[in-house]
Amino acid sequence: MEVSDQETVLAALKDRHAFSVLVDRYEMRLLRYIQRLGIFDIDVAKDILQETFIKVYINLNDYNRTFSFSSWIYRIAHNETLMYFRRQKNRPVPVRSEDGLAIFEQLHDELNLIEESDAKLRSARIGQALEKLKQEYKDILILRFFEEKSYDEISDILQIPSGTVATNISRAKKALGNVLTQEHITDVYYGKDG
Repeated sequence: MEVSDQETVLAALKDRHAFSVLVDRYEMRLLRYIQRLGIFDIDVAKDILQETFIKVYINLNDYNRTFSFSSWIYRIAHNETLMYFRRQKNRPVPVRSEDGLAIFEQLHDELNLIEESDAKLRSARIGQALEKLKQEYKDILILRFFEEKSYDEISDILQIPSGTVATNISRAKKALGNVLTQEHITDVYYGKDG
């Protein structure tokens, strides 16, 4: 049976070697998340990941164990990535074209998208459309549909009220739909609610 995050945090507070369990558990997930936020250079992504784990380790005593550790560590990774962009003065491009297919599959039911035979073309279009969204909408779509985070987890990670999460997801989906429509992507159909 796997030890919970909270139990592992308690063990890491007593024995620094136990922290490696948390690193092993979250390393690949956080690296993927950092890359989806727009860090495509693997070396830079790994540097941000390392900074994330350093911050987590240094602040482990401050972690409130009544909240999800996953949300806490994702928030730190999110903030470290945004700080990198601020230092670089770059505009992030959060989703690569091949990731567009994954978000298409997950948004399919909610946006009532019609199947298209050329999945690569569709994924590229969705990836390009995501690049045109406001950062807050990109962040929330990535967390919800790529990282499969719950509304409460997204609320913790982005430090916004839970009600705002639902509102922003709805607005982000509509914004994505508007961009797709503006780009004359005729193979996407939106129902009255989409």
